[in-house]
Amino acid sequence: MFKNKFLSFLIVGIIFTLDRLSKYMILKLSEPLGELNINVTSFLNLNLLWNNGIAFGLFSFEKSLYYNLVTLIIILVTILVIWFAYKAKGMEKICFLFIIGGSFGNMFDRFYYSSVIDFIDFSYKNFHWFIFNVADIFISLGVILLICLEIFKNKKNENSF
Repeated sequence: MFKNKFLSFLIVGIIFTLDRLSKYMILKLSEPLGELNINVTSFLNLNLLWNNGIAFGLFSFEKSLYYNLVTLIIILVTILVIWFAYKAKGMEKICFLFIIGGSFGNMFDRFYYSSVIDFIDFSYKNFHWFIFNVADIFISLGVILLICLEIFKNKKNENSF
């Protein structure tokens, strides 16, 4: 049981650390000018963006009341995901841990900077995706994998009749 909890803390800790290190490096790169715009490839850019909304800049608010309300909702959802992770097993548990690790990374930014640091920017010709960060990658990956697990679980149950 101790080994299981240690592994859970380790997964969350690694994700949180990867997110913090990536954001630290982006902030250091942006220090001279206060901004960052690096074209890595023809479709990948590093652009510093301070996001006060939720994932991918959605629901960005200027008023602190709305920002605090969104932050409270994120905290409550994270507590719920922690409870789901505690009850889950196997790959489902890992998916929840991905979401928790990413959520902790973005919550750190919300409390420390009053905004989340986003910097990964995919764009190609006239197509431009949302700017996001490492925490958002793990949150999205966890959610997508949970959806896939649920779909395959339902298909397996349908085939057993």
